[in-house]
Amino acid sequence: MLGVAVTAATPYGAASTGDRWRVRLADGREVFVKARPAAPDGFFAAEAAGLRWLAAAAGGPAVPEVLGYDRELLVLPWLPDSPVPAAERLGRELAALHTAGAAEFGADRDGWIGAAELANRPCPTWPEFYAERRVRPYARVLRDRGADVAVFDRLAARLPAVAGPEEPPARLHGDLWTGNVVWSGGRGWLVDPAAHGGHRETDLAMLALFGLGWVPRVLVAYDEAAPLAAGWRDRQRLHQVHPLLVHAVLFGGGYLAEALSAARSYL
Repeated sequence: MLGVAVTAATPYGAASTGDRWRVRLADGREVFVKARPAAPDGFFAAEAAGLRWLAAAAGGPAVPEVLGYDRELLVLPWLPDSPVPAAERLGRELAALHTAGAAEFGADRDGWIGAAELANRPCPTWPEFYAERRVRPYARVLRDRGADVAVFDRLAARLPAVAGPEEPPARLHGDLWTGNVVWSGGRGWLVDPAAHGGHRETDLAMLALFGLGWVPRVLVAYDEAAPLAAGWRDRQRLHQVHPLLVHAVLFGGGYLAEALSAARSYL
């Protein structure tokens, strides 16, 4: 793909989306390779497009350059680990990323979040987008498996009343759990996006869902750089319903119960 021979390849662990490798090239470069044999058509094309769209935001977080991709592979630079998270810097950079904006709530192509399909067809408002593209599709999958998911239809109907003040579409990473922030060179790099135009509180709620010790510092710095609407902390669980549903679809376990609990808190 890169026109350079491989001299060494070390497994970096498997993920739900395929295998990962640390690869040394004959020209001395080290690269990170994601491999998914028989990947769905457009799988890595969507990820590459998302990375490039995020990287285009002036003042935003660092995003690795896409070195190449095809149907079954994605190649990025290798990012050496950095020992100290620059949390406040990441908060300010996320504010710049979101402020760069998007044309609409949605994206010009569907994609994936982890190994789950992600519908991105635009909607005129965020409550409609969240209901029709982020909540109902996964609730239907769970219903077809025998789960009682009526609460999510009730939540979808309530969204205009509980979504908070209207905001323009923000440029979102879309799957911003802490594992998709790589600390390297003294700053946070964003990887594995499910990029789309959405509500900026979505990225922040995802960080908090599986939060580590540095997340509160990110949120404070973000709010100082781009103040959030009143009540944003009370809406975190609303934005977490979607990733909890995705986890329930992909992994089962207690994620459905947690998603149901989060949804009921807004009824």
